[in-house]
Amino acid sequence: MAARGAKAKRKTSSAKKSSLSSARANKLAAFGFTGFLVLMAGAAAIALDLPAKAALSAGEAVGSAGFRVDGYQIVGLKHMDRKLVDAVVLDELRLAAQPEGAVKPAQPLVNVARIRARLLAFGWVKDARVSRRLPDTLVIDIVERTPSALWQDKQQLALIDGDGVVLDRVPVDKMPDLPLVIGTGANSKASQLKAIMAAAPTMQAQLASATWVGGRRWDLSFQSGETVALPEGEGPAKDALARFAKMDRSAGLLGRGLVRFDLRVPGKMVVRLPRAPGEPIDLAPSTQQPAEG
Repeated sequence: MAARGAKAKRKTSSAKKSSLSSARANKLAAFGFTGFLVLMAGAAAIALDLPAKAALSAGEAVGSAGFRVDGYQIVGLKHMDRKLVDAVVLDELRLAAQPEGAVKPAQPLVNVARIRARLLAFGWVKDARVSRRLPDTLVIDIVERTPSALWQDKQQLALIDGDGVVLDRVPVDKMPDLPLVIGTGANSKASQLKAIMAAAPTMQAQLASATWVGGRRWDLSFQSGETVALPEGEGPAKDALARFAKMDRSAGLLGRGLVRFDLRVPGKMVVRLPRAPGEPIDLAPSTQQPAEG
């Protein structure tokens, strides 16, 4: 009897476990089917472009409530041509108004992030902030780069900032009073040149141009007509120019009619003297006089 009761209990327990397993399986199947339906609905919505249409309808509803772009304000422009900014903003306003054919686009439909991204593509623009001034105005706040030099390469002139970013092309007859850097890649080394000149502030005001030679070093040309050849490397160039500036303060090297000072040999300075009127050009080593630095 006891054995029969134990068998009956085991059968009942097995039945219950089987029933629980079936229930769990049914629930998992139901969840899986529900998830499948949600995914299919999402795919159908994307295929039918329902989210975009819903966003468009919502944006137009906000516009119908009086929040439409009626104009825009540009602040921060000093050198950049305003027409370039106008073209970007007006193009984006046209795109925002196009879906519904509205004359004035609804505020939420104007893509301010894209306006900013397009403005940052211009060399003059260091940063740009585009904001909505409710109910009907966009504000475009532009931070311009500061021109610090002219870059000449392949017979073309361009304005650059302290980091060498090209701002704009410059006609020869409209050159601003800025230092001139010359040579391929010279613009990308403008920050190095700035650091070198900082080692000799008295030389900065007298600098006429700087030529990037062979992609390795600088030749400095001064307003008094002399050229100073600096060694390779920012550190050696700074040290050499600082020593030259000190000698210039004590002995007056610039403005004495000398042609070239070569500082490429550590601790020494090679001076090229001018030739006398009518004297033939002599390329022999005797035309150069070495002097201890």
